[in-house]
Amino acid sequence: MRAEPRLEDIHARVLAWYDANARDLPWRRPGTSPWAVLVSEVMLQQTPVVRVEPAWTAWMERWPAPADLAAAPPADVLRAWDRLGYPRRALRLQECARAVVAHHGGEVPETEEELLDLPGVGAYTAAAVAAFAHGRRAVVLDTNVRRVLGRAIEGRALPPPALGRAERERAAGYLPAGTAESVRWNVGVMELGALVCTARSPRCTACPLLGRCAWVAAGRPDDEHAHRRRTQGWHGTDRQVRGRIMAHLRRLPDGLAAGREELLAAGADGADPAALPDPAQPARALASLVADGLVAAEPDASGFRLP
Repeated sequence: MRAEPRLEDIHARVLAWYDANARDLPWRRPGTSPWAVLVSEVMLQQTPVVRVEPAWTAWMERWPAPADLAAAPPADVLRAWDRLGYPRRALRLQECARAVVAHHGGEVPETEEELLDLPGVGAYTAAAVAAFAHGRRAVVLDTNVRRVLGRAIEGRALPPPALGRAERERAAGYLPAGTAESVRWNVGVMELGALVCTARSPRCTACPLLGRCAWVAAGRPDDEHAHRRRTQGWHGTDRQVRGRIMAHLRRLPDGLAAGREELLAAGADGADPAALPDPAQPARALASLVADGLVAAEPDASGFRLP
């Protein structure tokens, strides 16, 4: 079914803008393997491109295929992940590699249904890999895409905190009918959201949809969902303490364990944990890392190390 004229115009403007403004990112280059695309999508979750690009390049040089990562020691995987954030993602990515080897002959599957069966792959990642790695028509919805669609077509300042079925169905209706065009549309809208239609300071005068944007036409109304949004801090949180403990363990020579008190002090940034506002926080953070499989305790409980 042919798209309505206004939507066709939006498609054309976004695609022309992307052709002229797309960043030269290594995972977008011709010949990039589906596995390399999948790794990039996992790394890019809640992590800026500027931090991901060197890490991705080093990762792919070291583990260019799923079988390579599947056979790697988990401690090496965690060290290579370094500070990309949420280190559990690194181990899930290794679990994903093992599943690809065990169930798909070492080749990343093509359909969203098969991709969703892989460990650590959710709806967004499955759609992105299907589209960007295999050239399939898929509804790719990250925060950038949702924001552009919400503003330009629906007149919303920002999308709702949670992605619902109705929003997904509307986005499917905005997708170009042609497969190749749909892939370019997905990445083009994503790029537009990352570079121009940003959350806090959109550069509307540089936007190809200026004059076609429903949000601008409505006078740039405020975020109707502002009261529902949570702001997640970093300083003083258990996540920050977990990060300090992991950083300390990554710096140790391979196989060397650290004592409990050593790690608690590392979690407290070198201070006495008893002097913290929450003295139990370092111990709680260490226990959670062990529970998540990111830290292994010695059999005699004399120390802790990377798994």
